[in-house]
Amino acid sequence: MRTTNWAKALLLTLLMPLAAHADEGMWLPMFVKRLNQADMQKKGLKLTAEEIYDVNNASLKDAVVQLGGFCTGEFVSSQGLMLTNHHCGYDALQTHSTPQNNILQNGFFATTRAEEKTNPGLFVDLLVRMEDVTGKVLEGITPTTPEAERMAMVQKRQKEMADAAKENGQYVAYVRDMFGGNEFYLFVYQRFGDVRLVGAPPEAVGKFGGDTDNWMWPRHTGDFSMFRVYADKNNKPTAGPQTDNVPYVPKKHLPVSLQGVSEGDFAMVFGFPGRTQRFLPAAGLQLTLDQSNPARIKLRDTRLKLWKEDMDQDPALRLKYASKYANIANYWKYFIGQNEGMKRLKTVDAKKEEEASLDQWIRADQARVQKYGEALPVINQAYSGLREYNLSSQYVNEGAFGTEIVTLASRMMPLYSTLKSTPTDKAAIQKAVEGLKEPVAEYFKDYSAPTDKKVFTALMTMYGKDVPATQLPDVFQTVQKQYGNSWAKYADYVFANSFLTSEAKVNAFLANPTLAKLEADPGFKTFNSVYTNYAQNILPKMQGMQAGLIRANRLYVAALREKNTQKVYSPDANSTIRLSYGTVRPYKGRDAVRYDYKTSAQGILEKEDPTNDEFVVPKKELELLKMKDYGRFADKEGNLPVAFITDNDITGGNSGSPVINGRGELIGIAFDGNWEAMTGDLAYDPELKRCINVDIRYVLWCIEKLGGARSIVDEMTIVNNGPNPGVGPAATASATDMSDVEKMKVKTDDGQKTKIKKKKGKDSVSAGM
Repeated sequence: MRTTNWAKALLLTLLMPLAAHADEGMWLPMFVKRLNQADMQKKGLKLTAEEIYDVNNASLKDAVVQLGGFCTGEFVSSQGLMLTNHHCGYDALQTHSTPQNNILQNGFFATTRAEEKTNPGLFVDLLVRMEDVTGKVLEGITPTTPEAERMAMVQKRQKEMADAAKENGQYVAYVRDMFGGNEFYLFVYQRFGDVRLVGAPPEAVGKFGGDTDNWMWPRHTGDFSMFRVYADKNNKPTAGPQTDNVPYVPKKHLPVSLQGVSEGDFAMVFGFPGRTQRFLPAAGLQLTLDQSNPARIKLRDTRLKLWKEDMDQDPALRLKYASKYANIANYWKYFIGQNEGMKRLKTVDAKKEEEASLDQWIRADQARVQKYGEALPVINQAYSGLREYNLSSQYVNEGAFGTEIVTLASRMMPLYSTLKSTPTDKAAIQKAVEGLKEPVAEYFKDYSAPTDKKVFTALMTMYGKDVPATQLPDVFQTVQKQYGNSWAKYADYVFANSFLTSEAKVNAFLANPTLAKLEADPGFKTFNSVYTNYAQNILPKMQGMQAGLIRANRLYVAALREKNTQKVYSPDANSTIRLSYGTVRPYKGRDAVRYDYKTSAQGILEKEDPTNDEFVVPKKELELLKMKDYGRFADKEGNLPVAFITDNDITGGNSGSPVINGRGELIGIAFDGNWEAMTGDLAYDPELKRCINVDIRYVLWCIEKLGGARSIVDEMTIVNNGPNPGVGPAATASATDMSDVEKMKVKTDDGQKTKIKKKKGKDSVSAGM
C-alpha cells in the first residue's frame, strides 16, 4: 500500500512516545516495556516488563481474570483459588441465600471442595494474548473515505479478525477501538464457565459502612469474596459446571505478602477498568452536568427510596432486592459525586481552555486546518442538537426501564418478532419460548409486584412531567384521556390485568403464545409504546447527530495527540485488560483536612453502631477486635490494618483488582474510589485521585480468625519480606509451594533479598496467536 502523508503522521504519533512520566493512565500491558517500565522501576518496581506481560511464559497477566464481564479477580493459589470484591460476589451470595440459611448476611467459607457452590452462567476470561491490528483494520482507508463506507469496512474487518482468532470456539475474541477509532487491538481470551463460590465474610463486614461510606475515605470495609475456577481434567475450560471438573491450575498465581505498606511504596493495579471518557469534549461534559446526571440521580433516588420502604418492612423482600438495590445505589451516589466534583473542580472550564488552545494550534497552520478544522465546530453543533433529545433518552433508560415490568416486557421482543413475522413457524416460536424460560425464572426469583407497582407509578409520572410533551409515547395520551392523567389509576389496571406480574401467568402464556394475547397485555403495550416512540421518533434523530460526532471525535483525539507530543496518552478504559501504577499516598481532601493513607481495626470500633444497619459489627468480630486478637496479621505497631489508599488510576470494572507491590506480591484488593475525585472518569486529578483498597492482611484475618477457615489461607503462598512481630502467634509466615511456574523463598528478618527462581522452558501458545 502506498504510504500517504496522513498514514505517516499517524505512524509518527504512534511511535513518538518513549516513556510515560505520570501516574495517570490505564495502560495496555503489551506496551509496558516501551512506555512504562523505566518510570515504574524508578517508583520501586523490581520486576521486568516480561514478568508483567509475556505471551510465551508465565507472567502477571496469567494471574488476573475478568469476572463475569463486570469485575476483576486474581488467582492466589495453584488450585484456581480466586479473590475479588464482596460486591462482585454479592449476586452469587444472594442467589445461594435463603431466609433459613442466609449466607449473604452470616458469611460463608467452604472448608471442603464439596461445599463450594456452583454458579451457572458465571464465567471468567483469562487473557491469552493481545495484538495491535490498527494497520490491518485501517488498510486502504484514507481521510477522504466516506464515513459510512469507513465504518462498514472497519466493522467487517473487526468481526473477521475476531472470528479467526476464536479458532472454532476455542477462544473468546474481539477487536476494540482505542483513541476514538484511531487505533485497534485484538484481545483473545480463554473463557472458564465453571466458577464456584468459596467464601465471603458476613455482609456487615463486606459492606461495612453501606451507602454512607460508599465512595468515601477513610474506609473500614472488608470488601472481598472468594471463588474457585474449575477446568476439565486437561486443565481446559468448560462452558459450564461439570461433575468431573477439577480445580484449574493457573500458569501464575500471586504470592500474598504480610509485610504491608508504607507511604511512598510502589503499587500496581492490574484489572479490567470499564469505561472512562477523558476525551469527552466540553459540550459533552456540559450535557452530562446539566441533563444526564441530574435525571439519573432523580430517578434512581426515587426508585431506591421506594424499594427501601418495602425492604425495611419485609426481611424476605430485603434479601430478594439486596443485589438490585446495591447495584443501583452504587452509581446513584457516583453520579451525585461526579456532578459535585465537576462544579468544584471546574472541569468544563478546564476542557474549554484546552479546546481553545487546540483550536488556536489548528488555525495556525493551513495543513492542520484542512486535516482537523472541522472537528470542534461539528462536535459543538452535534451536542447542541443532542441536548434537545437527551432527556427523553435518559427517561427511557432510567425511567421506563427502571420499572421491572417494562424490563420483562422488553425480553419478550424476540418472541414478539417471531409471532409477528412467522406466525406458523412452530419451531421458531418454540426456540424463542425456550430462550425465555431461564430469564423468566431468574426474574421472578427476585421480584415483588406490589413494590414494582409503586415504582412504576412514580417513575412514569416523573417521565410525563419532565420530558417535552411532543416527545412522549402514545401511552401518555391514553393515561391522560382514560385515567384522568393518573399513573396510579393506570398502574392499578396494568398490574391487575398483565400476565407479566406473575411467573405462573407468564409460563401459562409461554405454553401457548399468541400474538393477539401479547399485544393485548397492558404491561407489554406500555413497553411497546415507549419502545416504538423511542425507536421511531427519538433514536433516529440522536443517531443522525451522533454519526457526525464519530468522525469529529476521531479527528479531535488525533489532533490532541499530535499537538501534545510531550504527553503520553493512555487510551480510555473500555473493559479491556489494563494496568496502572503509582504509590501509597495520603491526600489533602479540602482546606485543613488531610487524610492518612491507612486505616485500622480501631476505626471499626469507632464507627460501630448497633442501631444502624450500615455500621453493625458482628458479635464475633467485635469480641476479637476488643481482645486485639490479630494473630500474625498485625502490623509492626500491633494494629490490625484494614484499608489503604494509592494514587493508582482506576474506574468501575477494576473492582476486585489485585494491588501488587514492586516484587509482584499481593498487598490488597482495589474496591473503590474517593469522593473528592469523582470526576476521575472524565478528568484525572493527581492530587485528589485515590484508589481505595482492602489490606490483604485484613482479608486473611477475616478468613482465618473471623471465619475459622485456616485451610483456605494455608492454600495460598504467604510471604513475609520483613520483620513483623505482630500480636499473639508468630507473625512470620512460612512459604508454601507455588505452582510449577515459580518458587518463592521467603525473606527472613536478616533482610536478605527475596529470590524468585523461574523454571526453564516456556509455556506453549496455540497456533495463530
